[in-house]
Amino acid sequence: MAASSMKAQGPYLEALYDVQVTSNQIYGVNATILPVLFQLSAEALPQPLVMDIYEPVGDNNDARPVMLVFHTGNFLPFPQNNGTGGTKTDSTIVELCTRLAQRGYVAASVDYRLGWNPVDPSQDIRKFFLINAAYRGLQDARTAVRYMRKLAVDGNNPYNIDPDKIGVWGVGTGGYIAAVIATLDEYQEVVIPKFLINLGAGTVPMVIEPVNGNIWGTSVGIVPPGYPVLPAGDTLCYPNHVTYADGSPISSDVSMVVNNGGALGDISWIDENTIPWVSYHVPTDPFAPYTNGVLTVPGTGDPADPSDDFAVVDVSGSYDVQARLHELGINDIFNSIPAWAPEDYSEVADSRNNGYNGLFPFPFDGGPTGEQPWDYYAEDNPNIPPNPPPNPERAKIYWDTIMAYVGPRACIAMNLGCNFTNTKTLDAATFNLKLAPNPATDAVVVSADAEHPMRSIEMYDASGRLMRTYFNVDNNQFILPREGALTGIYFLRIRFKEGVTIQKLIYR
Repeated sequence: MAASSMKAQGPYLEALYDVQVTSNQIYGVNATILPVLFQLSAEALPQPLVMDIYEPVGDNNDARPVMLVFHTGNFLPFPQNNGTGGTKTDSTIVELCTRLAQRGYVAASVDYRLGWNPVDPSQDIRKFFLINAAYRGLQDARTAVRYMRKLAVDGNNPYNIDPDKIGVWGVGTGGYIAAVIATLDEYQEVVIPKFLINLGAGTVPMVIEPVNGNIWGTSVGIVPPGYPVLPAGDTLCYPNHVTYADGSPISSDVSMVVNNGGALGDISWIDENTIPWVSYHVPTDPFAPYTNGVLTVPGTGDPADPSDDFAVVDVSGSYDVQARLHELGINDIFNSIPAWAPEDYSEVADSRNNGYNGLFPFPFDGGPTGEQPWDYYAEDNPNIPPNPPPNPERAKIYWDTIMAYVGPRACIAMNLGCNFTNTKTLDAATFNLKLAPNPATDAVVVSADAEHPMRSIEMYDASGRLMRTYFNVDNNQFILPREGALTGIYFLRIRFKEGVTIQKLIYR
């Protein structure tokens, strides 16, 4: 194939590094009501808050961006949540954090406090419990942000992070956390009619700062007499990482959020202070509305009929969120991304998103369980649904698209200094590159001169869709398996130290 021009890749845009994981790092302590709900305690108990930190190996960068990742789980512990996930080590979360670290981010899979009553017969009580669970998730997310900043400034910065470049990525339930950290910057925004309740002594907000702590998680929250479930004097919020060692306040702000399949508690929370936002959503998701709809609790009704599940509260899904962001110009910065290589998938997204840059709808029939196309899980999962089966290969193809689409947008929103300039793709003769046999009916041997080891190989179909990637090849010979590739034309993007080359491969 003759030399051609493609857009440059590099850190934050393609997988370059090995990954090292440091597990169960304590980032704070706060009050959990889970022991009360499970009748193991009469009061909320302090819970260590932990995260697993994924970092690149060999990047030589002392100012890495950070992405805090929040898992799904319906704000309930796994497996009691009836879902296939709900921990910081979910297969989906490990996949995402690994891919982020391979690209040069420090990624943290963050645990957060869980617990509410999804089966109370009163919808108002279910709503009361859920908004409080989401509020605790918001406080924990902001605690994690401040922890990373304090670690960088006062803690010798062991992960070489840039404290000014922090983002939040939520998957499923974690998407709701990403949504509120992007929008809630004043307590009064929570005090709206649908989040008021009459507990017997008049109508009050479902969330009260002196009781629950402030929206940043930097003030104490104490239970007053007459509060439901918990005894008077119980503590519901412990402040964490409020100031640096010099006494100056630590910011809880982040640069951008990414939401996979979550929603926002109320569209009024989006204003001119909202930050850039990328959303992935299945429009037919039965549990998280794509536009505006009622959030329901999976597993509380007829297993064969999601519409029978308990209703909780009206929420705004990714389409309505992105429409409002578009109206305010929040995501206009994404328009500065130059024309991109085929693997960006912007054209695919734009054909579905009504022109809302940052919204990527995925047509997908997940079946009655509401599973998402990016989800996968172990075959021995106790909550494994009949449809879809665990399918890592399919899920990883979706993750290829997700990472390609978010890459340049994160570069812009987090000011990562990515290189969007054109680079020359080298001729195959430079490396004496060969594919044999070609055309092929089975495996293909990809070979180059001994002094030119291949670093990675990406395989695209004729439409430019990334099919699979082989990282860390580090050899001048690689056996490429067919792995079910259909008859047709494919392209291999092969990266060497000196640059990249593209080769056409035909399967018969």
